Amino acid sequence: MTANQTYLKTTPMLDYLNKDIQQLITQHGWRDLSQYDAIGAVYNFVRDDIAFGYNRDDTLTASQVLKDGYGQCNTKGTLLMALLRALNIQTRFHGFTIFNELQRGAIPAYMFSFSPKKIIHSWVEIYFEGRWLDLEGYIIDSQYLSVIQAQFPDQCESFSGFGIATACLKKPDNEWQGNSTYIQKEGIADDFGLYDQPDDFYKEKGSNLTGIKKPLFRYLLRYLMNANVKRIRRMKVTA
Repeated sequence: MTANQTYLKTTPMLDYLNKDIQQLITQHGWRDLSQYDAIGAVYNFVRDDIAFGYNRDDTLTASQVLKDGYGQCNTKGTLLMALLRALNIQTRFHGFTIFNELQRGAIPAYMFSFSPKKIIHSWVEIYFEGRWLDLEGYIIDSQYLSVIQAQFPDQCESFSGFGIATACLKKPDNEWQGNSTYIQKEGIADDFGLYDQPDDFYKEKGSNLTGIKKPLFRYLLRYLMNANVKRIRRMKVTA
């Protein structure tokens, strides 16, 4: 398949020509890798070096997410798309909602009254070896995941909580091995389909919070949520 430039273009959100993004790519030598290894290296960077956390808005640019150094499904997905496109790997956007209940634990229970029952969710699709693959497993960083796994040892049944919704917590499909990856798939509520660019999706669907809840989240609630996630990540993992 000849590369479709639609899936490689830069956009206001996918600002991969930004100097910080270009410098990151050069520092890691990702341009010198095979496509398989480049995808894996970028995927692991977004999953683990960009910690799971809550940004001020879903529509941050890729360079803003990189500067924050943390993110959730939508914001980390923006950075992943930008980095991969910068390496000439075709990406597209798949929009959903997920049930907010899967956030219980990551979000303190007293905050659930501020959140809708279903929230905007997305994953990244990449074109690799003649087929489109879903990438979603980058959302939860390995350090955070290991703590949750330690709290529920040997759990390999349907699990939902702490920002995770998977068929097997003990061995989730979140490692890049040339196939699709998932970490919240089991919590999907609505499927909005494919979009060429994340910018188009958010123009159409908006973001999760409106009215007074939006500044309340931006300037107070997300700090409390992030403090809770950091507390979880610092918990000891026993063998």
